[in-house]
Amino acid sequence: MRFVIFAMTVFGLLLPGFSAQAVESPTAHDIALARGPAIGSKIPTALALTDQTGKARNFDNLKGENGLVLLFFRSARWCPYCKRQLADINAHADEITRRGFGLAALSYDSVKTLNRYSVDNEISYPLLSDHGSETIDAFGLRNEKFGKMHFAYGVPHPMIFVIAPDRTITAKLAEEGYKNRPTISAILDALDK
Repeated sequence: MRFVIFAMTVFGLLLPGFSAQAVESPTAHDIALARGPAIGSKIPTALALTDQTGKARNFDNLKGENGLVLLFFRSARWCPYCKRQLADINAHADEITRRGFGLAALSYDSVKTLNRYSVDNEISYPLLSDHGSETIDAFGLRNEKFGKMHFAYGVPHPMIFVIAPDRTITAKLAEEGYKNRPTISAILDALDK
């Protein structure tokens, strides 16, 4: 690597106007944020899903006056990091809704699994079942490392989208890997911008 930088520097001295700059590799955080639709684009689906109570849901009946905070998570059945995130967000759901946003979380879990988790943890916001992972796929968030025979086949990479009332994505939040999740303060900061 030193030789390459040295060679680029020497070459740069020989050619006027050539600039030898180290090119930084994207971080894992940058890679995580690159997944899914871009900020400024419209969401790729109307979110026609079923919540944990069996009620039909879509973007229009999920959003608040200022839009929707949509959380993609792995599983409310087996992922301890997701369970903790869902509970943390539930403890601050009123801070999100007070800002005029609807709040919903989406996973590949069945309605029955989401209902059980919701009842046991007194979740106050909709948990959406994307049991066939069609919405997860539409958003380009399927975690490709799990094959068809794996129990986690169809799970999304964790991600949070802030979506305006016209269905435009105004912010994306993600952390490196699946163990770390955006903080409540990061979510609220994104809503306040």
